[in-house]
Amino acid sequence: MTYKTLNLVAKVRYNSKCETAGGEAVMQVHILASGSTGNVALFKFGNTRILVDVGISTRRIENKLALLGVRAGDLDGVLITHEHTDHIKGLDVFIRRYHLPVFARGATWEAIPCRDKLPAECCNTIDKEFCIGGVALEAFSIPHDAADPVGFAFHYRQKKWVMATDIGMITENILKALTGAQLAVLESNHDREMLINGPYPRFLKQRIMGRYGHLSNHDTASILERIAPQKQMQVFLAHLSQQNNNPTLAYNTVSQILARKGCHPGEDIKLHLTYPDAITSYRG
Repeated sequence: MTYKTLNLVAKVRYNSKCETAGGEAVMQVHILASGSTGNVALFKFGNTRILVDVGISTRRIENKLALLGVRAGDLDGVLITHEHTDHIKGLDVFIRRYHLPVFARGATWEAIPCRDKLPAECCNTIDKEFCIGGVALEAFSIPHDAADPVGFAFHYRQKKWVMATDIGMITENILKALTGAQLAVLESNHDREMLINGPYPRFLKQRIMGRYGHLSNHDTASILERIAPQKQMQVFLAHLSQQNNNPTLAYNTVSQILARKGCHPGEDIKLHLTYPDAITSYRG
């Protein structure tokens, strides 16, 4: 199968699609589902709507978008971070039903099982920089046990929002992407003690804690501490394990570590929780 390759874009051309009726930019993020059972997020910049990952069924996505007043067919693009099932479960049906443009790295396309079922004209291969509507995007590499996993930085009206999950270890690449961001959807997958003492087999524990696995709550706090977050930075703690973490523990662990370092959640930084079923939103 042949995929379209996007040319790198150094400069963004803003058009009327990126404006509201009043001429002011509106930026929103809605985490539709987050966790090992499936991941989907909706980003809105002006009138440009971008879905990140399609890790739940098409029907569930449709229902969640409807609650937000968004029709699936009106989306401007779908981004794929990597090919694991909890990020592409609904991709086949969703794209064939709505014929939307999908953006992923070349190696990721090769690893997606349903790739040959998708309309060729919908499949776009990305490198590092590209645009959707009036939004400039950067795809940055992350360490995870997938073909070519990425996070995404969204640039719109001199603001930067970032999504980075499924991260095995902290890298300079990730710190650079997050530095200066006003909002981040950032993995806080597990509590190390819960994982070590939990029922998972040894090989799976080693994978999760390994260099290409997932971030612990402590790792997430360490990232936030190191990037010197923007005043009132919004941070969504994402991809929480249902077996080796819980929302209260993730929130308290990250909050307490940051507070000891002089960064006070609620004042310097605002933490948001995410869930497998409930929608979590921010409008900025």
